[in-house]
Parts: sequence; C-alpha cells; structure tokens
Amino acid sequence: MERITKQGTAILNAIQTAQRPLLAQEILEAASVEVPGMGIATVYRNIKSLVDNNMLTTVHLPGENPRYESAHHHHHHHFHCTRCQKVYDVHDCPGDLKQLAPKGFAVESHELTLYGACDVCLISPPPPSA
Repeated sequence: MERITKQGTAILNAIQTAQRPLLAQEILEAASVEVPGMGIATVYRNIKSLVDNNMLTTVHLPGENPRYESAHHHHHHHFHCTRCQKVYDVHDCPGDLKQLAPKGFAVESHELTLYGACDVCLISPPPPSA
C-alpha cells in the first residue's frame, strides 16, 4: 500500500465528514479547506490511488458522474435527491431479492437506488423558473 499524502488524507476527511458519496468537484471543495490550492487533477490522482488501495469505492448511478465513498461501509444502498442532485447512504436493505430473478437465474448481488427529494429540499422552495 502506498503512503497516504496530506492531499489523500484531506480527501478521506472530506468524505468522512460529508457521510455521503461525493463527486470529485465536491471532494475538491471540501478538501481545499484542509489543503488550499489543491487542483482537480490532484483530487483525481488521489482518488485513483485510494480506490486502488481499497480505501474508497466508486458509486455509479445511471447517467451521472461517479461518486466516491469510504470502502469501509457494510452493504448499503443509496438515495439520490432529484432536486439538489446529492446522494445519501441508505443503510436498510430489502434483503434477499432472489425471488425477483427469472426462474433458473442466480442472483449474485444487487444495487438499489431510491430517487426523490431530500429533507432539505422538501422544506426549501424550488428555484424560480428561467
């Protein structure tokens, strides 16, 4: 395993503090508080290293840029706010979904993403239309 740089530590701290999957730009904004002047290329280079060293995992949502979260989570799912575009962890799981597969098929894993409005967006008025 490679040594974690101060930039890598700032990235891990940003994700830990947010407690949700973050886009690279969100990571840059949060980590720059700890390491001013950090660039997006440095963020991507460190993300790659942290993913390669099993410290971060990639969260893929259809039609979205990848997000990153700690690799130390237990099995969980995600909630994607369609208003603010933030993604949150959902720690409940519907359980064994084998019965949903066609007869004769074997389920090896599953992913579940819920879509809707987060608690902040529900109490905030929508932005004015242009």
